[in-house]
Amino acid sequence: MQTVLLRSLQQAVYSPVNAGHFGLGYDAYAHFTSPIRRYPDLLVHRCLKACLAGSRYQPAGASWPELGVHCSLTERRADEATRDVEAWLKCYFMQDRVGETFTGTISGVTHFGIFVTLDGLNVDGLVHVTELGNDYFHFDAIQHRLAGERTGRIFRLADRVRVKIARVDLEQTKIDFELAEEADAEPRSAATAVLRAARARAKK
Repeated sequence: MQTVLLRSLQQAVYSPVNAGHFGLGYDAYAHFTSPIRRYPDLLVHRCLKACLAGSRYQPAGASWPELGVHCSLTERRADEATRDVEAWLKCYFMQDRVGETFTGTISGVTHFGIFVTLDGLNVDGLVHVTELGNDYFHFDAIQHRLAGERTGRIFRLADRVRVKIARVDLEQTKIDFELAEEADAEPRSAATAVLRAARARAKK
């Protein structure tokens, strides 16, 4: 529930407009961290210092709306860089564990498969829909689930699954999983084998 709620919210942006804080129920709200780590924090501290001195702080070289846009963009850029580095390090850590089996939780459901977060490692990977079994799966965006048309098997957000590490791609920073029980079984049909072969070729 927390995951679904967080993903439904828009990312916050810096703005000189005092819109309060919806989650906290505050009519007035200002944000900074301690210790000071970012330029927005420094701006807020300068404002507080000016208020205590009985004056008003006005930054030089840019307006408050321009500073809001600039700080929001640089924060997004820093977040993306952090995610890229973390994804590469996770792939580097897992590249020698191909073939091993882990238990995890379904952390995302899409029309093309399920994302699984491994227990104790915080490593995510994709189980492609072609690896879910010999069935056609319908994606339900409202209930965050994939449902098999023939078997009725359902994969939904927060379900527990066992997966096997199938592939690790350092260049693409992606990890592919297979369901452990499916990986250990023989291919069930020629169609499944063709789909897997096509997917493997596309990876190269």
